[in-house]
Amino acid sequence: MAKSCHIWKTKPWKKITLEEYSLILVDGKPLLFEIEGHLFPTVRGALEMELQKRVVTVDKGAIRFVSNGADIMAPGVVAADPEIKEGDLVIIVEETHQKPLAIGKAIMGGPEMVEATSGKAIKSITHVGDNLWNTEF
Repeated sequence: MAKSCHIWKTKPWKKITLEEYSLILVDGKPLLFEIEGHLFPTVRGALEMELQKRVVTVDKGAIRFVSNGADIMAPGVVAADPEIKEGDLVIIVEETHQKPLAIGKAIMGGPEMVEATSGKAIKSITHVGDNLWNTEF
C-alpha cells in the first residue's frame, strides 16, 4: 500500500526557499518542492512515498541517461499514466524495480509518450545524484 502523500502532517517539516524553487523538508529530508506554483515530490520524496500517479516508466537503456540528467526521449518510454497532460510534472521510474530516477515536465501527454517513436517526451528537472538529491539539512 502506498504511503500517504500527506506525510508532512505527521512529521516535523519546514520550508526553505532557494533560487529555483522552495523545498519542503520532512524530518530534515527534501521530500517535496514547489516549482511553478505547484507542490510536487522530489526524487527522494517519490521514493519514500511510493506514489502511483503521474508516473512514466522508462526502459533499461534509458536509465544511464536519465540518471545523468538527460531529458527523456519518447522511444525510451514503455508506460505512462494516461492522465498525464502536456505541462504536468511527472515522476520517471525504471521498469525493473519501479524506482524513481527523476522528476520532469511532460512535453507530451501520457498516451502520446508511449506511442511516439521519436522526439522528446519529458524535460528533466531533477534526478538521482544531482545537487537536490545530495542536499542534507
